[in-house]
Amino acid sequence: MSRIPDETINSIREQTDIVQVISQYLQLRKSGQNHFASCPFHDDKTPSFSVSEKKQIYHCFSCGRGGNVFSFLQEIEGISFVEAVGKTAELSEIPVDQTLFDQAVKNRPNADSTRGKLLSVYEKAEHFYHHVLVNTKAGEAAYQYLLDRGMTEESIDTFKIGFSPPQREALKMYLENEGLSEAEILKKTGLFSDRDDDTFYDRFTNRILFPIKDDKGHTVAFSGRAFMDNEDGQIRTAKYMNSPETELFNKRRVLFNYDKARPVIRREGEVLLFEGFMDVISAWQAGVRNGLATMGTSLTEEQVHTLDKVTDHVVIAYDGDSAGLDAIKRATDFITNETHFSIEIAAFPEKMDPDDFIQKKGAEAFKDFLAHGRDTLMSFLMKYHKKEVNLNNESDRLKYIDTVLNELTRVTSAVEREMYLNQLAETFDLSTESLKEQMHGHIIENQKERRKQQKKRTERQQVKTPEQPTVVLRQNKPKQTAAMKAENALLYRLFTDNDVWQKLNALDKELAFSVESNQLLFILYEEFYHSHDHPNVQSFIDFLPDEKLKSRASEIMWLSLSEDIAPGEIEDYLNLICNRQPLEDRIKNKREELVDAQRAGDKQRQQSLSIEIINLYRQLKNK
Repeated sequence: MSRIPDETINSIREQTDIVQVISQYLQLRKSGQNHFASCPFHDDKTPSFSVSEKKQIYHCFSCGRGGNVFSFLQEIEGISFVEAVGKTAELSEIPVDQTLFDQAVKNRPNADSTRGKLLSVYEKAEHFYHHVLVNTKAGEAAYQYLLDRGMTEESIDTFKIGFSPPQREALKMYLENEGLSEAEILKKTGLFSDRDDDTFYDRFTNRILFPIKDDKGHTVAFSGRAFMDNEDGQIRTAKYMNSPETELFNKRRVLFNYDKARPVIRREGEVLLFEGFMDVISAWQAGVRNGLATMGTSLTEEQVHTLDKVTDHVVIAYDGDSAGLDAIKRATDFITNETHFSIEIAAFPEKMDPDDFIQKKGAEAFKDFLAHGRDTLMSFLMKYHKKEVNLNNESDRLKYIDTVLNELTRVTSAVEREMYLNQLAETFDLSTESLKEQMHGHIIENQKERRKQQKKRTERQQVKTPEQPTVVLRQNKPKQTAAMKAENALLYRLFTDNDVWQKLNALDKELAFSVESNQLLFILYEEFYHSHDHPNVQSFIDFLPDEKLKSRASEIMWLSLSEDIAPGEIEDYLNLICNRQPLEDRIKNKREELVDAQRAGDKQRQQSLSIEIINLYRQLKNK
């Protein structure tokens, strides 16, 4: 913290809106004065994570985590305080001297851990491959190939695209020169071919490499693309080769371009799903920057969960050929079965993929198609199911109608459902009443199937070994006494009104809190208050030494107290807190007497003291 001037930190904090920053990570929904979302720090089934725009803090009412904008970024990104300050400035578009934060990035925490070492290797590998592509003769053909495909120099630099040279030991030699030669770490990177000996041959030799980044922007894998470099212009190997799964990389979790697209997705309110990296990059060049792609696999539950944090609207923009349409159908089935997303389809005409469309028709036509050429999910499904049937055949016609009616059960809007029923009735000269009757049968069957599947899921969950919770949930906390409530309220007033300290200074005895974390917060805030010219709770949260205390401070700040302090309010709090102390002293003395009676073997005295202690505890509990 000492590397950044306090005035810089305070300036960034004061110019930042915590709602605007957190909304780039979570899908916040406003309710009353606050914003709510499912908590990103635990498995949250109901939105228990709340953000206060007025107080500039967040708090989860289930797991208890809380703090200010800096602590949120520290926890969700896994970064240091200094990095969080720099990230806040970046997300809030606040101009700062970036050199202040560069050293913090270089000194990333846990650099000596296995994960830290793997990240360092991937960072160096990305730099090496990019340099080979852009600056060496070995990368000339690959570089020209990308330019011929319509990729710009700016995009090549933005996405740090690289090339693995034909010399299969080149990467190993470069890493050794950079001081990264630990054999066990290199084996775990997945960058080298699997061999029993200690020979390290580059896995991606002679391939164009697309860095794959995690949600924090760290490179964790590569996807290597072969290109036509044989004399007959043919590729004689797999077109794409991805890094194997490692400690850093799980292909079920990663979405290509998520780190760059996330804030755009939040602003646009929707995400575009493409099939390939080139589609994402071409769309980026055309000015469409909320596009993502999976890792050459079907959409996974983990990826959908990631999307659910930032949007509830998905536009599927896969290839327009038969395989692409089938992939769209699989994706829509999966998404609608798993989530609440609203879905639109942008199936490109003439069997083109998005990259082809841009190359042939241009960026403006591409953006216009994405804006105005979409189908609703139901419209797509009606077209999709037609491609496999002959509507001149009565059997096929009946099968098609039944299939569409079953698909219509997904539609929750009564108006939309009526519109498609009318279309079917007009197309096939049927009454809407007969169509509704048949659709109702599908609804009943689908409900039975969902109940059956839910029962199976419940049974599977019951046999699983429950994981140990990482945090204590709120329902496990003891009931608060009047004295505990008074402590919380007094701390709230201390954090928000400097005049309250005058009343405390008038006390002729030390203030003792019954809750240990409250006592610690009081001591720390007293130190903070007397050592800062303009003390406030936002700065105090940064001052606190650990996440538990930050969360406790945010919990206290979530109390709903009036802005004005009522006459006698502080005195009432102090009376409740201070009058508790004599009872605690009496309990302590009686317990010491009980120990003496036990040593002396005085049974009658032990019984009498035990009853007194129980009665004192009852009095204490009611305070």
